[in-house]
Amino acid sequence: QVGILDVDLCGPSVPRMFGAQDSDVHQCDSGWVPVFVDQEKSISLMSIGFLLEKPDDAVVWRGPKKNALIKQFVADVAWGDLDFLIVDTPPGTSDEHISTVEALRPHKPLGAILVTTPQAVSVGDVRRELTFCKKTGLRVLGIVENMSGFVCPHCSECTNIFSKGGGEELAKHAGVPFLGCVPLDPQLSQSLEEGRDFIQEFPKSSAFPALTRIAQQILDGTSQPSS
Repeated sequence: QVGILDVDLCGPSVPRMFGAQDSDVHQCDSGWVPVFVDQEKSISLMSIGFLLEKPDDAVVWRGPKKNALIKQFVADVAWGDLDFLIVDTPPGTSDEHISTVEALRPHKPLGAILVTTPQAVSVGDVRRELTFCKKTGLRVLGIVENMSGFVCPHCSECTNIFSKGGGEELAKHAGVPFLGCVPLDPQLSQSLEEGRDFIQEFPKSSAFPALTRIAQQILDGTSQPSS
């Protein structure tokens, strides 16, 4: 049972990536009912995207209003008995990050997964996020290097458009696990754009084993007590 909480309030993309952008959120006795994406109700979503009247509406809010909504998303959603709650945050270290950490602190979050692209500019931003995690006492489960090379859909050759290795070097420097690289794969991008099941439709994609290895490492890492 996995819950996915989208706290990117200005750019909520989780509903579209799961093909659930036309779904509505309903109320029950224990709060908001999340949107389920499968018949077994094993994956549940919550995002401000479900609460907007129009999908193109802009969220022009100051900090306190953002903070209040994030606290509601954690405390007033009927998540049920989850194995994992995955929180998708915007880039950087903004109000959303501080509010999320504070709201989840009573529930003892397992930690954070930081995602970078190979370029030095992106790695610099993620280095600041490492500092944020240290200051807030949030364990870093590992670093993922996204867009790590481009996989040609015709010949399957991987070209390093954005250079390579920035995420791994950062992980080594910070002394945190490097979880792996995810190549820039048009099939993965297409699946996310259209809200289709990438794993079911493109099992031979080069991104598939990369994502599988990363997921397994995260599961292995969260089953061990933090030092």
